[in-house]
Amino acid sequence: AVTLPLAAHQGRLLAKLENLQPEIKKLAEHLRYEISVRGRQLGWSEKVARFHFKKNLRRIITELYIRDNCHPFKATLLVWVQIPMWVCVSLALRNCSVGTMDSEVQEQFSAGGALWFRDLTAPDSTWILPVALGLVNLMIVEV
Repeated sequence: AVTLPLAAHQGRLLAKLENLQPEIKKLAEHLRYEISVRGRQLGWSEKVARFHFKKNLRRIITELYIRDNCHPFKATLLVWVQIPMWVCVSLALRNCSVGTMDSEVQEQFSAGGALWFRDLTAPDSTWILPVALGLVNLMIVEV
């Protein structure tokens, strides 16, 4: 429920970034020509011309990102949400499964299964759940 919308948003951002590449390439070629002309007029060295080219290209790319609202850092939002969620879920599951034998949670887990897994505290000997979880995660990543 949380990561699917973020994954869709990330996909749109990456598509926008991909669509900007031809425009960035064309603007870089035009800027390279302008810098070389200006550099000859003012007698700039190669190092100074390269500095001005990089500085202006960074400015142009930033303006394009602002125009299309697709800064590359926004594409990392999914990772910054998934990592804390994964840590919290892992810790919660560990805390639920590693209780004392007298605990009420342990009793509920040992009698709360369904289908072929009746005891949630016992390992899955059929490997159906781990394989299914891996396949579902792979499907989510591929979609």
